[in-house]
Amino acid sequence: MAAIAWRLRLPVLVQDALLAVFVTLFQILGTQRAALNQPGARPLADPNDLGYLLLAVAGLALVARRRWPVAVFAIAAAVSLMYYVAGYPDGPGTVGLFVAIYTLTAEGDGHRSLRIATAGIAVLSVVWLVVAEVPPFNAAGWVLFRIGTAVMAAALGESVRSRRVLTAEALERAERAERTREEEARRRVDAERLRIARELHDTVAHAIAVINVQAGVTAHVLDKRPEQVCEALQTIEQTSARALDELRAALGLLRGAGDGRAPAAGLDQVEELAGMAREAGLDVKVEMGPAPAQLPGAVDQAAYRILQESITNAIRHAGPARVTVSLRYGPADLELLVSDDGRGPDGPAAAGGQGIVGMRERAALLGGELTAGPRPGGGFQVRARLPLTPDDGVPR
Repeated sequence: MAAIAWRLRLPVLVQDALLAVFVTLFQILGTQRAALNQPGARPLADPNDLGYLLLAVAGLALVARRRWPVAVFAIAAAVSLMYYVAGYPDGPGTVGLFVAIYTLTAEGDGHRSLRIATAGIAVLSVVWLVVAEVPPFNAAGWVLFRIGTAVMAAALGESVRSRRVLTAEALERAERAERTREEEARRRVDAERLRIARELHDTVAHAIAVINVQAGVTAHVLDKRPEQVCEALQTIEQTSARALDELRAALGLLRGAGDGRAPAAGLDQVEELAGMAREAGLDVKVEMGPAPAQLPGAVDQAAYRILQESITNAIRHAGPARVTVSLRYGPADLELLVSDDGRGPDGPAAAGGQGIVGMRERAALLGGELTAGPRPGGGFQVRARLPLTPDDGVPR
């Protein structure tokens, strides 16, 4: 039914034209009937049908009420003043004026339109009171009726305008909230993609570094110590298998169907990480302080990835070296230190490669900080501080 009513809805100009015709006929016919009870009033036809003309102008002017509300109100007010000053009979001749007042406040801006309506009603009230013969009860009643109805028409128009403004503001707020939700959703998707990209980078980079070292060892000892070749190949197999499991888990997240074959990386796997580094030729020492009862998952995973990237860099650049991994839990944060006494990276790696940039971003996302650079006595070190209560407003 609503759809049918909307399709049958007439254009605004046609609506106003029909309203103007109806008001004009109502004013003329109603005033003719009311004049029968006012024998002392001036006839509408005196002179030259001027009374009828004034009633017609006040009604037909409503055709343009929405396009020029101030002008239509001015015309209706002027016609009303002329009509009652001329002594024509009381009746429904002010209906057009009341519609014009309503339109002025309903279509106005709430300030200028109200001031115009207030000033116009004040002038009309004074003239009506001066012109009317107030002592008779009927005359006083008509004047008070006109004044009260004019005030109510202005108040009704302002109420409609205010509701329209509030509705528009509510719609704007809803649209703004919807845009904000969409932007937040896109931001979270982008952040999740970035997180998964970091996971893939750390997993693949670490596995390739270990495999590269073990492949070099295999080529070096193939003829001299064949028994060591088996150990190197086993390390390569284990490292590649673990990397494949983590890649499957990450791709499962992208598909939304994780199968749980690879456990979430965390600090409980540090010894396993150190074992693979030892197999790659590093002398790794792990120093861990007492851990809290429950470590936030985001901190646990970020700390592991920072350690993994730091050890991967040591495998790539430090050569045969001693590596110290230190974890210290404070009341409010976790401190990580990975240092080695090897030759250290050179070129772009020393200036801060993508791995170091990724570690800094991980720490920053949790509200922490990370520094990486050469040690004063030689070697390289990575130091990070991660709050134990990360800012959850940023998606992980």
